[in-house]
Amino acid sequence: MDQDDTRSDPFTAVVVLSGGMDSTTLMAHYAALHHSLIAVTVDYGQRHHREIESARSVAAHYGARHHVVDLRSFGSLLTGSALTDEQVTVPDGHYAEQSMRATVVPNRNAVLANVAVSIGVAHRAAIVALGMHAGDHFIYPDCRPAFVDGLRDLVAVANEGFAIPRVEAPFIDWSKTDIATHGTRLGAPLELSWSCYKGGDRHCGTCGTCYERREAFRNAALPDPTDYLDDVTAYPAP
Repeated sequence: MDQDDTRSDPFTAVVVLSGGMDSTTLMAHYAALHHSLIAVTVDYGQRHHREIESARSVAAHYGARHHVVDLRSFGSLLTGSALTDEQVTVPDGHYAEQSMRATVVPNRNAVLANVAVSIGVAHRAAIVALGMHAGDHFIYPDCRPAFVDGLRDLVAVANEGFAIPRVEAPFIDWSKTDIATHGTRLGAPLELSWSCYKGGDRHCGTCGTCYERREAFRNAALPDPTDYLDDVTAYPAP
């Protein structure tokens, strides 16, 4: 990289693509804006790889350059989270229940976002896009507006003198229902996305993220393309 050249490519966006419903809609969002897409998926040692397989399919759908970053050794150190520690049970229930704190991976979004920013700087991308939304604010501190604001400040300081991408989180104030509506309107391949924290061949339908997905399509009055083991059990909001 020429350190004297701080110009970004205004047509390139780096999208953090987990393979879930939110990031799949995020890909559709920036594809609709006619950006050249670089999809970044991080293997941080999560207990199953279904979402990574989904990310590959979604990236291929949009013809994106797709990079899977191997941080499995990092994830092996993150004990105590239901997503990385096989000794911790993935909880069922409403996604805003305090029991869902078991699914917090310490500082995960800071790590994932900064990996994407590094790639964005190297490729002179104009945008690094993150898919967090208002429904995540209950439990996950690294999905809140204050986190995004702090990240933007950090990116500016850490990359001074280089092409600095703009960190965008277009769904930060949206509900999951809003995302289901937006993704469906844009023709996002939501049937390719994977939300369930338990893995397996089908979405369980009862873990927090499955329940949130079910609720989003129901509240949006849209057909849900997901095959659930349990699409009946209901949980009251806390």
